[in-house]
Amino acid sequence: MRVAVVTLFPRMVRDALAHGVVGRAIERGVLTVECYDPRDHATDPHRTVDDRPYGGGPGMVLKVEPTASALREAVASFAAPVRRVALGADGRRFDQALAREASRAPGFVLLAGRYEGIDERLLEAQIDERWSIGDYVLSGGELPALVVIDAVARLLPGTLGAAESAEQESFSDGLLDWPHYTRPVEIAGRRVPEVLLTGDHAAIRRWRLREALGRTWLLRPDLLERRALSAEERELLEDFRAERARRAGRDDDDSTTRSIT
Repeated sequence: MRVAVVTLFPRMVRDALAHGVVGRAIERGVLTVECYDPRDHATDPHRTVDDRPYGGGPGMVLKVEPTASALREAVASFAAPVRRVALGADGRRFDQALAREASRAPGFVLLAGRYEGIDERLLEAQIDERWSIGDYVLSGGELPALVVIDAVARLLPGTLGAAESAEQESFSDGLLDWPHYTRPVEIAGRRVPEVLLTGDHAAIRRWRLREALGRTWLLRPDLLERRALSAEERELLEDFRAERARRAGRDDDDSTTRSIT
């Protein structure tokens, strides 16, 4: 896969992608990321890429000419038509489903804004869609671009060590992840759940699914509302909720006992 990022801070993007899983994907040739800087397309001596907004107000707005020129260069570097995506809070929510969709394409172009934003005329004329990584304000589109690239890269064949790793991760099936443990077995009185020590793969699978369902129910119930649970999943979730209720009852009993004594 090939990704082009239009950004005023190409070094920020390149340096971040040089590490970890994505860095290895780039080294293996699974992923190629190239940056295109609007400053390289500015025509004045000061390489100006922004100007004051019409109507007044604080901040600056990215100018159409240098940004559009960088975007055109990025698009022209692909052999076939490519998806042009602007990153901003007003976009489609970027989630695992969209990451999976994007991973099936040969590549895409990401436009990372800065300052108060990008001239709307550029977005209207040269952008196919907009993506958002969340409802909050960031200093620019570079961090969202890195999030998108990381999420998509993990789904590309050859990025992760084991073929099944991406499918077993959090959100791959619309659920939060289950708890993870490593050696030693016990730390400060807290033990690894016994089922993980049995070697019984079927039991471990059910425990992990149960914990993923339970965590999602506790922390992100909205994800369950959008999911059609199988009979097994309903059974495991009810078991999780029942055990949690039993535990809460024991804690209440212990608290009452301590207060009486």
